[in-house]
Amino acid sequence: MAATSATTFSIGSNTSACIKVGLLSQSKASGVKFTSKNYPQSFSALKATNSVSCKSESSFLSSESCAALKRSYITKARKHNLRSNGYVQPQASYKVAILGAAGGIGQPLALLIKMSPLVSELNLYDIANVKGVAADLSHCNTPSKVSEFTGTSELADSLKGVNVVVIPAGVPRKPGMTRDDLFNINANIVKTLVEAVADNCPDAFIHIISNPVNSTVPIAAEVLKQKGVYDPKKLFGVTTLDVVRANTFVAQKKNLKLIDVDVPVVGGHAGITILPLLTKTKPSVTFTDEEVQELTVRIQNAGTEVVEAKAGAGSATLSMAYAAARFVESSLRALDGDSDVYECCYVQSDLNDLPFFASRVKLGKNGVEALISSDLQGLTEYEQKALEALKPELKASIEKGLSFLQKQPVSA
Repeated sequence: MAATSATTFSIGSNTSACIKVGLLSQSKASGVKFTSKNYPQSFSALKATNSVSCKSESSFLSSESCAALKRSYITKARKHNLRSNGYVQPQASYKVAILGAAGGIGQPLALLIKMSPLVSELNLYDIANVKGVAADLSHCNTPSKVSEFTGTSELADSLKGVNVVVIPAGVPRKPGMTRDDLFNINANIVKTLVEAVADNCPDAFIHIISNPVNSTVPIAAEVLKQKGVYDPKKLFGVTTLDVVRANTFVAQKKNLKLIDVDVPVVGGHAGITILPLLTKTKPSVTFTDEEVQELTVRIQNAGTEVVEAKAGAGSATLSMAYAAARFVESSLRALDGDSDVYECCYVQSDLNDLPFFASRVKLGKNGVEALISSDLQGLTEYEQKALEALKPELKASIEKGLSFLQKQPVSA
């Protein structure tokens, strides 16, 4: 049975009529409630109001997101000086493309992005089976228009005018497949897709989900460089799932309210390269040495935990889709002018001697505005040793990606 706690966003006026719209959230029932004189005419029609409030037990609509929504709707209401029988339209003005939309991550990710009031167009691309996904999603009464694109001949069209490109495309590791087999397949997929991005929407934010992220992001960077359109501020390896897991596990361990928990996770996105900085947790909380060890190992091996629980039937697709949707939401907020957007992600970095490194960053209209170095200051002995231990493995993964591109020339 679903939990009864909820995320509630309410806009109130002098009367009590209301509409409640359900939103998906991590293991909790969620809702968005609009209170006004008249019923909203659609999902995106918000009535003129004189009060706004937001309460959340969910981490998808974070406290920052709720605050941003609140500021946005108050500003719009004041700007337009709406009468009591008018309504405010959210600014659904951004175009998002998902490359690999028919897959295990792509489908739930598409659903979550379809629910965003900031998205005006949602383009779904895959090599097969995407037509039905698009038809299904198109019936959801949310603002964005859904379009489907199948096969390499339609890839370019799927990217025209896109603001955010999300790439979950790739294959999971199968029985009998070596890690090198997996790397070569996914590396080629990412190379081909990023070439198309470079040719058709070079100014878009690019979110790389395809594993191994530690290598595929450097591959994407080299492709963009060779195409002459590389902007390091707009290329992201999505490591949000590590943060989502860290927040969840810490909240459970310490009996904290999940919405308040924020654990920075640095390094990379595989095994020991994932380093949760538990001593930097907000709100401030004390951990024993045993708890630090236990939580760190669990966060690093959480993907295996899901694979084993699914008993060969798949990997972490739903939680990955959730985390990726959160990062898309943050990117859209930044593009829309929110000046207070922070996320951990894997980007080109100068925080240490590694060319790519996951850390907390400040996002803005043009991508990464700042790398937050303070998280790496004042580390405990355990964290410092773990940081030094991850560097050789992360460096090898980066070099493996760069080496791949040297053997696989980028198409003109």
